[in-house]
Amino acid sequence: MFYRFFFLLTSLLSWALYASAQQNQLPFQQIDLQNLSAFKPAPGNWSVAGDVFYDLNAAGKGSTKSGTGILVNKLSAKTNEHLFTNMEHGDLQLELDFMMEKGSNAGIYLQGRYEVQLFDSWGVKTPKSSDCGAIYERWDESRPEGRKGYEGHPPAQNVSKAPGLWQHLSIVFRAPRFNSNGQKIANARFLKVMQNGVVVQENVEVTGPTRAAAFTDEKPTGPLMIQGDHGAVAIRSIRYKAYGTEPVTLTNMKLKAYDGRFKSIDDMTSMTAKREMDLDVLAHLAPGSRDKFGGVITGTIHIPRTGQYLIDLNLAWIPAETNPNNPNGEGQLTIANKPVFTISGRHGGSASAMVTLEAGDHPLTLAYYKNFGLWYARTNDITLSLEGPGVQYTTLNPVILAQDPVGEISLLAKGEPVMQRGFVNYKGTKRTHTISVGEPGEANYSIDLSKGELLQIWRGDFLETTPMWYGRGETQLSVPLGSVIEMAGKPSITFLADKNAAWPDSNTVYTNQGYDLDKTGRPVFKYALGTASVRESFTTQDEGRRLAHSFTVGLGQEKGQLWCRVAEGSSITQMANGLYAINDKQYFIELPANEKPVIRATPQRTQELLIPVKATGTSGTAAYSIIW
Repeated sequence: MFYRFFFLLTSLLSWALYASAQQNQLPFQQIDLQNLSAFKPAPGNWSVAGDVFYDLNAAGKGSTKSGTGILVNKLSAKTNEHLFTNMEHGDLQLELDFMMEKGSNAGIYLQGRYEVQLFDSWGVKTPKSSDCGAIYERWDESRPEGRKGYEGHPPAQNVSKAPGLWQHLSIVFRAPRFNSNGQKIANARFLKVMQNGVVVQENVEVTGPTRAAAFTDEKPTGPLMIQGDHGAVAIRSIRYKAYGTEPVTLTNMKLKAYDGRFKSIDDMTSMTAKREMDLDVLAHLAPGSRDKFGGVITGTIHIPRTGQYLIDLNLAWIPAETNPNNPNGEGQLTIANKPVFTISGRHGGSASAMVTLEAGDHPLTLAYYKNFGLWYARTNDITLSLEGPGVQYTTLNPVILAQDPVGEISLLAKGEPVMQRGFVNYKGTKRTHTISVGEPGEANYSIDLSKGELLQIWRGDFLETTPMWYGRGETQLSVPLGSVIEMAGKPSITFLADKNAAWPDSNTVYTNQGYDLDKTGRPVFKYALGTASVRESFTTQDEGRRLAHSFTVGLGQEKGQLWCRVAEGSSITQMANGLYAINDKQYFIELPANEKPVIRATPQRTQELLIPVKATGTSGTAAYSIIW
């Protein structure tokens, strides 16, 4: 937990400590898409819109709605040209959402020279360097036929969504480096590319501009370019952090180490240090007990630019679960003899502050102690990190630990369905009675058997199970290897007094009865709802592009209509092609022909999509498909 307090300073530093449940980071700069003023004179194929529709099944049937916030490229007979930002960048962290038309091709060029490919790669089994998430190849006409293209890097796996759905792209790019004479001394490098939350490229060096780059030379900076001559694409929420080349450093570190039990940080001011030593990493390296120690580390922190800095500190031996009446340690950070924050130890060992620092060198002091160890917080690691203007989030002088070599224990679904019982992390909570099913078409899902709830679906590789088996890992989790969409996590079917009755968070009359395997090896889940019996199954269609979800119910004595809750989201919209877009086009729902659903609001300000379980005599059925 972070503490809020403020120091009013008029000299070197001004501080504001803040608390946040979200990950700490400085805000991105947003490219304004209210109009095209953020770009160099825009060709006629580019415009802004308020909404866009691409048909899942056919190219050339896209449409837009008036408004702003979405950048749209529409090929025309007159102009099909690229779009360039006014902003020019070197090192860059870039985030954006994109949507592909069926069969379309586009690209994001860093500095107008190095392309991350955008492509309709939905359902591609073996991605190439021309598929979505790839670093596109370089090209040399002088090379032999068949070898003109080179140095292309396919994505590590294909996690592309269907045409017409929003996808997310995250890029961390390191620009080429040049000496004072303008000679290149280091190649450009994609440190990380993530598509839909999955790492598809990591630490990829590019020796020069990729094919169809706007510039064939290489420079320290250049504009962002969006390819506009190959196919229709929509882009929104373009935001970035631009970085300089001068880092924050922490040097001249020294440690004064103390032994014993402590009541507060101030105890060390009246004690004589047991030992003093120089440090090159930020750690309590003094010999002695792993517990009952204190330390004061001093050093010089170099700040390259004046501005606001986010500073994070974590003392790993003080977990969030510590007893507030008997904390096992404290910490205190000061810079230029001004207090940044104090960690009391009563509510965990982490703190964060927003700090205004001037460029230059400043003294830094970190004081801390540990009275006893906890079995679930064995490490004594100290982690001090910061981010600021032109400075990427940096951990200062970390200890590099040699981990025990452990090979990844993973499950892949290649030729037939694969099932794995185990624990699943769902919305930050460990679900302990789950089964995950991997499909050969890379459409995977997890079910909570104890509650009859669909927890998550994902596209891509199946599961990493290393935490389940290595040392019987404390988390014991199975971890999806693909791009995860978390579902609402409520019962799929239930009895309602009428269509306006609230959907329950759980079925009190639910009884799990295990599952059978059908002739294809897929599970058919069995459970009772009071006296009604349910058989629930999933099958893939269209080579994994659709996940069909169906129910067969033996009706019992219960009163009321049996309903199937198909989806819940911030928004549910019927599209022109009859599909239902969930959560602002996060995924689609396809209903059987002539099915008339109920779309209704919930007290949580979301929307639900319900369909009735259609009864014939003593049995009933319901079915729909998930497309993503």
